Amino acid sequence: MTLRKSANRKLLLPLALLCVVGAVGASHAQQGGASFVEEFDRIDGSRWYISDGWANGAHQNCTWSKDQVTASDGILRLGFTERSTGDRDYACGEIQTNTRFSYGTYEARIQAVAGSGMNTGFFTYIGPAHGQPWDEIDFEFLGKDPSKVQLNQYVSGKGGNEKLVPVPGGAHESFNDYAFVWEKDRIRWFINGELVHEVNDPDLVPSQASKIYLSLWASDNMESWLGPFEQAEGTLSAQVERVAFTALGDACQFPESVACTLD
Repeated sequence: MTLRKSANRKLLLPLALLCVVGAVGASHAQQGGASFVEEFDRIDGSRWYISDGWANGAHQNCTWSKDQVTASDGILRLGFTERSTGDRDYACGEIQTNTRFSYGTYEARIQAVAGSGMNTGFFTYIGPAHGQPWDEIDFEFLGKDPSKVQLNQYVSGKGGNEKLVPVPGGAHESFNDYAFVWEKDRIRWFINGELVHEVNDPDLVPSQASKIYLSLWASDNMESWLGPFEQAEGTLSAQVERVAFTALGDACQFPESVACTLD
């Protein structure tokens, strides 16, 4: 689906705020960041930037709000709640790395949100606002059917590679381990250590070092993709227990890591 997380995801910021975010990216972004494991006892500002004060476009019915991103006791929580902010009726949460990462194993342990119109995301992205072509690799949990997760990738803004795969027990019922291994000429996606999809056409594999994103948002005008938006009572929360990146050639960093099993 090409409208969400469009090439304009940062170009939609007010100009003054865009300059601030651009300055953050310019000062911290590095090509091919080092391996790490994040277990979220807190939000480390040297690693993570919390999106705040804008939306990605008319398709998104919530404003990124820093108060919808919290971490404690080893859990990152991304919230979605009814609250008027600017011209949107809802507030939602997104976190992104300051550093850009290249080829390697990307992993997250996630409990996604259920609900028609909702989208929980774990993905890499870089685009024109960063001075690069739009490249992206996705896990997207469509709340209308949390029994599956959508996989996708974009190369220089060209997508259309969506694939839905089952999530054992449902993505919203408990934590599951999601990983993709990004190499120069292929991408492999894994759920709970099992290979579920592979792309091995080099023309369909992104090449630009990218930031890591985790997000929860919704839309009330993308029914064909996300389903009709259903307003929930109270605050919804996607939860993340762990995020890790293991650069190609580095040793695996924890026993459950997909990087421990790669040939």
